[in-house]
Amino acid sequence: MQAITFTAVDSLCFGSVPEPKPAQGEVCVLLRAAALNHRDLWILRGQYAGLQWPIIPGSDGAGVVSELGAGVSRELLGREVIINPALGWGESAAAQGQAFSILGLPREGTLAERVCVPADQLAPRPEHLDWCEAAALPLAGLTAWRALVSRAQVRAGERVLISGIGGGVALFALQFAVALGAEVWATSSSPEKLVRAAELGARGGFLYTRSDWAREAVEQSGGGFDVIIDSAGGPGFESLIDAAAAGGRIAFYGSTRGNVPELALRKVFWRQLSLLGSTMGSPADWAAMLDFVNRKELRPIISAHYPLAQTAEAFALMERGEQLGKIGITI
Repeated sequence: MQAITFTAVDSLCFGSVPEPKPAQGEVCVLLRAAALNHRDLWILRGQYAGLQWPIIPGSDGAGVVSELGAGVSRELLGREVIINPALGWGESAAAQGQAFSILGLPREGTLAERVCVPADQLAPRPEHLDWCEAAALPLAGLTAWRALVSRAQVRAGERVLISGIGGGVALFALQFAVALGAEVWATSSSPEKLVRAAELGARGGFLYTRSDWAREAVEQSGGGFDVIIDSAGGPGFESLIDAAAAGGRIAFYGSTRGNVPELALRKVFWRQLSLLGSTMGSPADWAAMLDFVNRKELRPIISAHYPLAQTAEAFALMERGEQLGKIGITI
């Protein structure tokens, strides 16, 4: 089959690799589409834990069940499915267990014509989504849902701030929060992305490149934000603390800008703030997210899509940071 393979740091190859065979309890999915995540880029750049070469990357995928391993019901054969990339979550809904991993490292991923996964990682493709939209949903949608709903427990009418709008998870968080009845605001370094966020339902936005954006945000929102969703961390995290309303919750699922140099603890405890770490999502989060997407008929925002053979161009777009939404790969 044809696949994308990382053979070393900064080495991406497109070519033929052996077809996978499903083990007991697994299925083989003939992929119709995949999607990129920043995780894939960090693996390619050697900036991720547990690196191994060669590896077929990719956590997001949608396709048709084409082969069954032993012990799998024949009813699955030919089903149109999407794949939950959160493998081996564990027994506790509170946090993932020691066996947790994400599809695409260490298990071979979805940037290929076929992928083998445990049968219980499958869900029916939402009928209102095309293949590219369906493939764009799993990792980013699950991550956004857990951070916003399971961890921050957003409620209708609350003020929500999504930082760094433009990435897949941030856009899903915006779409989910709007659909849940929250008043949503966003930050970005790009005025154009703030305009697009407003088109998707955001009430307003702020350029985080301005030194006084947090003060402006508190004034315009009428007192700050009940919920803040962030993936960057780094020196800008203190501005998020300043933008939070008393009793607010800040949920963060990444640290793309590094650790927070100095955390203003007095601001946190005096204003009764909650800092909530979040990673991917449990099987219950996955089921709840899919049910919500289906009931509300939400559609992922696709910034661009490329054929599998041009995946290197898709990675270049992601590295430039010019996308607004998910980058799809058609297979």
